[in-house]
Amino acid sequence: MAPQAQVRERRTHLRFDKVFTIYLSTEGGLSRGIGRNISAQGLFVETREHLSLGERVKVTFAGEDGTEMTCLCEVRYQVALAYGRKDGREGNSRGVGLRIVAYEVQEDQPLLLVARERVMH
Repeated sequence: MAPQAQVRERRTHLRFDKVFTIYLSTEGGLSRGIGRNISAQGLFVETREHLSLGERVKVTFAGEDGTEMTCLCEVRYQVALAYGRKDGREGNSRGVGLRIVAYEVQEDQPLLLVARERVMH
């Protein structure tokens, strides 16, 4: 019997597993998406928009009470999913993994950069 390989969990940060409506600002304009699996390092966004790897996007979280938070993110990966629906038809979804690069503290001030190691893949 072969020894079991030890699996190291890369996710060291607490994750906030709640669904948020978010707004994506790109060079192509403004679009909407669904933010999921949010941590201090990044998030996954379901979106219909095509975003290129390495592209920088501004992500704005809008609270129900009118509060907003904006961060600058970098596209790290893309996902296209096909799944079976309850009615038997095929469903499709796409999304992107975003790495948070900086936070916007105030609109009239520069972004607050996030200090972290550069990960090379």
